[in-house]
Amino acid sequence: MLPHEKALVKRLANEPFALLGMNTDSENVEALNKRFKEDGLNWRHAILGPPSKAAIPTKWNVQGYPTLYLVDAKGIIRKFWLGSPGDEAIDAEVDALVAEAKTK
Repeated sequence: MLPHEKALVKRLANEPFALLGMNTDSENVEALNKRFKEDGLNWRHAILGPPSKAAIPTKWNVQGYPTLYLVDAKGIIRKFWLGSPGDEAIDAEVDALVAEAKTK
């Protein structure tokens, strides 16, 4: 998914769009930040710690990974995927919400 996320962030750089990442890997923060920097991850992300101890995945009822939430400009969850639906499906849903945000 990382190559698609990079392309999405680049393509929508001047649009009302933000990508936020959350990681529940058990690696230490320094190792993950180093890996993210090496991979060119340039969007905001949070390192939450192991899934069993991370509050956000529990509150959001995350059942597996990746879990994707598409949130609109008002903060309303408009789409949810457990597992990737594929790049084309993500692009279509994101583009529709960006277009919607631009009309308001």
